[in-house]
Amino acid sequence: MGSQHDLPISPFYAFAGAFTALFVSFLALGLLWSTSRFQGNRSGRPLPAAVQRVADAPATRTAVRVLGLAAALFVLLHLLFGPDDPARNPAPGAVYVLLWVGLVPASLLLGPVWSLLNPLRTLHRLLHRPLRPSLRRVLPARRGPQRPSHPLPSRLGLWPAALGLFGFTWLELVSPDPASRTTLLTAFAVFVTAQLGLAARFGESWFAEGDPFEAYSTLLARFSPLGRRDDGRLVLRNPFHGLDGTPERPGLVATVCVLLGSTAYDGFSDSPWWINTIQTSPLGRTPAATLGLLGSVTLVATLYGLCAAATRLVSGPLPGPLTAFAHSLLPIALGYLVAHYFSLFVTEASRTVIIAGGGDDVPAPAPPLDPGGLAALQVIAVVTGHVLGVIAAHDRSVRLFPPARAVAGQLPLLALMITYTVGGLSLLLN
Repeated sequence: MGSQHDLPISPFYAFAGAFTALFVSFLALGLLWSTSRFQGNRSGRPLPAAVQRVADAPATRTAVRVLGLAAALFVLLHLLFGPDDPARNPAPGAVYVLLWVGLVPASLLLGPVWSLLNPLRTLHRLLHRPLRPSLRRVLPARRGPQRPSHPLPSRLGLWPAALGLFGFTWLELVSPDPASRTTLLTAFAVFVTAQLGLAARFGESWFAEGDPFEAYSTLLARFSPLGRRDDGRLVLRNPFHGLDGTPERPGLVATVCVLLGSTAYDGFSDSPWWINTIQTSPLGRTPAATLGLLGSVTLVATLYGLCAAATRLVSGPLPGPLTAFAHSLLPIALGYLVAHYFSLFVTEASRTVIIAGGGDDVPAPAPPLDPGGLAALQVIAVVTGHVLGVIAAHDRSVRLFPPARAVAGQLPLLALMITYTVGGLSLLLN
């Protein structure tokens, strides 16, 4: 599943347009946006009560969980008994396209869908269902899915999810044969064993913090127009309100940096100079590629850390500066995901579905856009993501800083956005 290089768009116009968009938005916000307007999870227009009843009905939730479990069983059976050829086995496409890339539009449209679809959460519930009263008298009592044997340490936050996302991106981008049945079955066994074992120890709350796909879906859903207020009501909302309500937990910065860094690595991993580098490395291909992926994530995180330190120097003390603006990186990550994976998803998702339905020797579908259209879409996605990030950061800045320092405190963030923009567009256009 490759990428397209040398897109027919002038780098000069791409960079000029990006810088203009960032500077104009920054200046306009500084002049016209002096008070915070986003209300986090307190905002939103309630959906009709009938819609909420259907969405929260036990039958609806059970049906969705059964669907997720059935899909996982389908993939597992194809990994166990299907051909070891990605062109004839739908399992690799289901994992790397329908799951990994498909969660982006699904979460943007419907909210954190993986928390319901997650087959491991469903398995945990089935394995830890409380016994019937008649059986409790003769069998040892079991804890229900909501009653952990040990509380989950709050200091962990999203760190387990960040490590899990790094592991998955390593599997996809670095491992020697990511689409083989053996590789996927091994990864499947390790992941399922670890997740169910940790959920048995910490309870069902583990999945919200430690399952990388739930964390991934939940973070992307922060930009969904469909959400829940603090009182539990389903609402339609300005996506910026949901983004503003992103909890500032340990590991949030690491999780977002893994998304950004791994997407950046995917952008340059099939370039000729990098292929030559890892092929000639004395370390060998896999160790060298692992260091490349780790270095990409580390670079993104280091730049954000330097930005947070500069913000503290410019604007004075701020509680938790490393996480205060982490939510503003989510639109950037979303823009990169759209730019890098739109064409792949449109073509390979349909191909995977056809193979799953029994099709054989399915030809590669035609690209959804011509090279010019694809180039325009990618540049627009990257630049739009950065502009939305500037808006989110500005609103947080005018809330946290005194008016005299609110705009000055954003200068390091603007420099960070420009740096990320240069990097993202360079990966697309070179």
